[in-house]
Amino acid sequence: MGYRILADAAMTAHFAFLAYVVLGGFAAWRWPRMLWPHLAAALWGLIVITGSIECPLTAAENWARERAGENRMATTGFIDHYIEGVLYPERFTTLLQLLAAACVLASWTVPLHRRRTRKALGPPKTPKPDRPARDRPGFDTAER
Repeated sequence: MGYRILADAAMTAHFAFLAYVVLGGFAAWRWPRMLWPHLAAALWGLIVITGSIECPLTAAENWARERAGENRMATTGFIDHYIEGVLYPERFTTLLQLLAAACVLASWTVPLHRRRTRKALGPPKTPKPDRPARDRPGFDTAER
């Protein structure tokens, strides 16, 4: 029972991570510093999807499923097992990968544009504090 919960937790974390990879860049529209963690997540997703390395979440889920007495995921990985051919026909894989990449790149346009604009304008100007009343023209110290 415990290994099954662990396997399901790994699967849930995988879905959440994929959603973050595709949509997380939009968080940088509100919180610009979120662009850097999203860039790292997108890069990690690209490395895993090109097959350079196995995702640790896939390995963790397979490990837990084996100990729970269940079958491992297909050898092709998480996306092939849960998404491709399940949520959409396999013939649309390339199109959907391109759409996901376009979504990621589009999500970066606003934060990068704001960053470029900020650099062009220079540092923000701080407003001058109000001068005390005694320093204002026309203030008569005898009236106090």
